[in-house]
Amino acid sequence: MDLFQIATLNDSCGGLLPIFRVIRQGIFPIIWIGIPIVLILMGTIDLGKAVLASDDKEIKAAQGRLIKRILYAVVIFFMATIVGLVMDIVGTANDDSVAQSNWAACWKKAAED
Repeated sequence: MDLFQIATLNDSCGGLLPIFRVIRQGIFPIIWIGIPIVLILMGTIDLGKAVLASDDKEIKAAQGRLIKRILYAVVIFFMATIVGLVMDIVGTANDDSVAQSNWAACWKKAAED
C-alpha cells in the first residue's frame, strides 16, 4: 500500500488533505510574507542605486517605483487573507450539502497541523 492510499484511508477529504496542507502551509506563507518582502527590498535597492547616482530625476522615479511596490506588497499581503476568508465563506455557505461541509472541514483541518 503506498503513501497516497494510506492518506486516502485516514482522512475524510478523499485524499485532498495533503494538497490542502501544501497550499495552506507552504504556498500561502510564501505568497503572504515572501513576495511583499521581495518587492520592498527590490524597491529599496532601486532607490539606493538612484541615490548613489545623485540624479534627482532618477531619485524621483525610484521613489515612485518604491511606493508602487509597497502598495503591491500590501495588496498581496491582504490578498492571501481575503482568499482564506473567501474559502471559509464558500465552504460554509451551503451547510445542507455534505460535499461543501466536508470541503470546509478539510480546509480547516489542513491548517491545524
